[in-house]
Amino acid sequence: MSNRSIINTDQAPAAIGTYSQAVKAGNTVYISGQIPLNPATMEMVTESFEAQAVRVFENLKAIAEEAGGSLNECVKLTILLSDMDFFAQVNEVMSRYFQEPYPARAAFAVKALPKAADIEVDAVMVVQD
Repeated sequence: MSNRSIINTDQAPAAIGTYSQAVKAGNTVYISGQIPLNPATMEMVTESFEAQAVRVFENLKAIAEEAGGSLNECVKLTILLSDMDFFAQVNEVMSRYFQEPYPARAAFAVKALPKAADIEVDAVMVVQD
């Protein structure tokens, strides 16, 4: 019997490709990259970079909670940005969602993201069994 399960919530955007919102293996949850899609409309949030970042972290939060945890149980984030000029803003928004000790993290500027988003974040979370 597999200890792998699929995590899915309507409080985060449905997958727009061949992936699951998250996969739980044992007590580790691998959350797929989230872009600033509004889960109710599946439309991109475009008002500002801050609004995009908030939507991304709200999506991650919803998936983390569906998996039985919280963002504070994340151990690793990967942040993809359309421009490193957004680095300070992403740090500020992230500080609203995480308390110390913060998860390990990598941030990269990339040429393009799905749907022309300015930010995508994935996460690894460890939850209590």
